[in-house]
Amino acid sequence: MATFISVPLKKSSEVDLVKPLSKFVTATYPQGEEQAEYLRAVDELNKLRKSALGRPLDKHESSLEILLRYYDQLCAIEPKFPFPELCLTFTWKDAFDKGSLFGGSVKLALASVGYEKTCVLFNVGALASQIASEQNLDNDEGLKTAAKFYQLASGAFAHIKDTVLSALNREPTMDISPETVGTLSQIMLSQAQEVFVLKATADKMKDAIVAKLANQAADYYGDAFKQCQYKENLPKYFYFQEVLPVLAAKHCMMQATAELHQSALANQKKRFGEEIARLQHATELVKTAASRYDEYVNVKDLSDKISRALTAAKKDNDFIYHDRVPEVKDLEHIGKASLVKATAVQTPLSQKFTDLFEKMVPMAVQQSVSAANSRKADTVNRLIGSMREATNLCNGVLASLNLPAALEDLTGDAVPQSILEKSRAVVQLGGLQSIEQLIKDLPELLQRNREILDESLKMLDDEETTDNELRAKFNQRWNRTPSGDLYKPLRAEGNNFRSILDKAVQADQVVRERYTAHCEMIALLCKSENELCAAIPSANPAKTLQGSE
Repeated sequence: MATFISVPLKKSSEVDLVKPLSKFVTATYPQGEEQAEYLRAVDELNKLRKSALGRPLDKHESSLEILLRYYDQLCAIEPKFPFPELCLTFTWKDAFDKGSLFGGSVKLALASVGYEKTCVLFNVGALASQIASEQNLDNDEGLKTAAKFYQLASGAFAHIKDTVLSALNREPTMDISPETVGTLSQIMLSQAQEVFVLKATADKMKDAIVAKLANQAADYYGDAFKQCQYKENLPKYFYFQEVLPVLAAKHCMMQATAELHQSALANQKKRFGEEIARLQHATELVKTAASRYDEYVNVKDLSDKISRALTAAKKDNDFIYHDRVPEVKDLEHIGKASLVKATAVQTPLSQKFTDLFEKMVPMAVQQSVSAANSRKADTVNRLIGSMREATNLCNGVLASLNLPAALEDLTGDAVPQSILEKSRAVVQLGGLQSIEQLIKDLPELLQRNREILDESLKMLDDEETTDNELRAKFNQRWNRTPSGDLYKPLRAEGNNFRSILDKAVQADQVVRERYTAHCEMIALLCKSENELCAAIPSANPAKTLQGSE
């Protein structure tokens, strides 16, 4: 009964990964151990691709392991190399289109690592289907292995269906189009379910369980057949023209198997009419498969089994039970039980995978680091500029204060020489008493000056009065220059002196205020050197705090 479908591998043209990847490594990383390690890794990657795609692969798990490792490595390096900028073109042929006599098979070349990943994953599914189809289904280990690889193949094709359009950003070749890989995924899932039917039968599980498993397998095969039949492009492939009858035959055979085991269940429940009806329906299904698809599948064993069971059931019913045989449409529907699920594609797929470029930082991180370094440099330059401006301002202020040149003594243990000289000068000039005496004399001096000025101006006024009286008395005979004109400069000078005296009063007030503000310091300058030393703050912290609570 077991005729299983496998998928052919895609073929790829040879690609030199070493040159473009090495060029990027040497341009990005400085010479040294790190660069040398990445260059060695590039060589290893190129060898891995040749092992995975550059030779015919055996239908063995070791060959699949190489493909899985290459796929995992592609997933790992995709974010670490700028593939769109490297102009690395991958060329793959259509797996099903064998071409014509005059034109080669359909091929597609794209500078996209997503396309390479998709095609490698297709080969993973194809090789998994071939390995599963090669298993010996007469033993338990072979059944388990076949089921595992059919589910892996189904998962690989399903993943391509979900991702191929976004990975390529263009119309793919027909073999990796969502319609094709979706159909292949359904076919692989159907075959995995069929393997579980065979295992359940071999393990002599209950008829109810086997019937549900077989009915689910029939359902899966029916879906796969419909997808092949109704998707417009698929029947054009010779491959799918060969697959269609196998799917139709498997659908019939799985349904017949389900009916056979459900009839046994009816027998156990003493429903002999139902048993016969189900066996008759199974017989019709097997006859349909044999008549239409005999060259694709062998139904003899199943047919003989159903025939024997039907003969025995009819004989018992005719002679003993006489139970009414119902119509097929009146029979209760057989339940369904699925034990299979497409294996999700989660990297790493290979258990032995080690990333050749494990230490390499992804491009996004490299760009972020570069942006961070640029921002850091800008920030540092801005802060340095601000510091330079502040330093220049500080130097200007210090220069205006004659600092630090004006600092004569930094120890604080002795009186600076300039202060001593100023102290001696103040003492020699009479000290505080001399200044106070001068300030005390100011009002008297002011009064004396005002009196002199007033007396002088009065004399001018008297002279002018006398002149006017004589001029009136003698008229023309008094011909001297009028007094007002003659002494005009003197009057102007008198007014000027009065203004000076008024300003002097204001200046005296300023002097008194200044003296009041600084008299303590002037008094300090009049004291002895020891007293001056005690009054000056010390630069020594210990001496500054001496005597402080």
